[in-house]
Amino acid sequence: MTHNEAKKNYNFTVPQDELDDLLKQYCRNYTTMAREGQFDKIVGRDAEIDQVMLILLQRNRKNACMLAPAGVGKTALVAGLAQAIVNERVPDYLKNAQVLELDMSAMAAGTNSPGEFQARFIPICKGLAERYHHPEFPKYIMFIDEIHTIMPTVTGSAYAGLSEVMKPYMTVGDLHILGATTLDEFRMYVAVDPALDRRFQKVHLRMPTADETLQILKGIKASYERHHKLTIPDEVLEEVVKLTEEHMRKRTQPDKSIITMDASCGWHNMFKSEERILSMEAVYMMVAKETGINAAALTDMELNTKQTYDPTKNKVETGAVNFEDTKE
Repeated sequence: MTHNEAKKNYNFTVPQDELDDLLKQYCRNYTTMAREGQFDKIVGRDAEIDQVMLILLQRNRKNACMLAPAGVGKTALVAGLAQAIVNERVPDYLKNAQVLELDMSAMAAGTNSPGEFQARFIPICKGLAERYHHPEFPKYIMFIDEIHTIMPTVTGSAYAGLSEVMKPYMTVGDLHILGATTLDEFRMYVAVDPALDRRFQKVHLRMPTADETLQILKGIKASYERHHKLTIPDEVLEEVVKLTEEHMRKRTQPDKSIITMDASCGWHNMFKSEERILSMEAVYMMVAKETGINAAALTDMELNTKQTYDPTKNKVETGAVNFEDTKE
């Protein structure tokens, strides 16, 4: 008997074909995406990924909520878990596990009431829960980003109250849930429900240091080099981290450094396309654009021109530097 035939022999409330359709419509399969190489290499989060694995292996409180400010890498950690599954760097219990992110916006599209929305969500919960105890099926791990938005106390959320649908399945232990939100939002909306609060174990993600951010950039730069068809020297990455640390204090690492590296590559290709090594100038120009600081003030290099691309003339125009004030 084949694997698929074995799965079809069970008399589930939610048939396999229906569940497959629901997962295809309303979920993103991180395990499949990791197998296809759609994620950058996740660097520097091995300890947190192992902590999530340990939680998933437990019999009762098998749900984890990742807590960190925006831009620290909560979603990246989930991608790292999927990569670990694909690379078989997981215990036997999690071999072939499927990490599924609920696409809330897709699920809410076209619905006119919470009841219609829940009618799409309940079969997913029920279908995954029914298969939890059957060894022929992989373990399904449901990831909900911004998980505080499903709580009944959240105002203005189209998903408010969804937690009440999940709670019975979490109580009996038939679902693996990964959530992500900030610590403040967890305290305001999730922790006020003691029944749900105790179902989750917290995984705190600290913001990486400058040195750790540099290692992250070095680990992922190959993907950006392929995309932009540029070589990105390590000394340029060092300057990216240094400048974002000094001048973008309201934003978090590694997000601000990754965004700056990416934007700098784009600027370089727009204005210095004849050179195939990412320039320091591109970094200074993008940090200046983000912070409102004059680019010349960031460096001893001679940066006394502003370059803009005129598509009507198909050429770069040169003039005085005069960035608009876009301070955070």
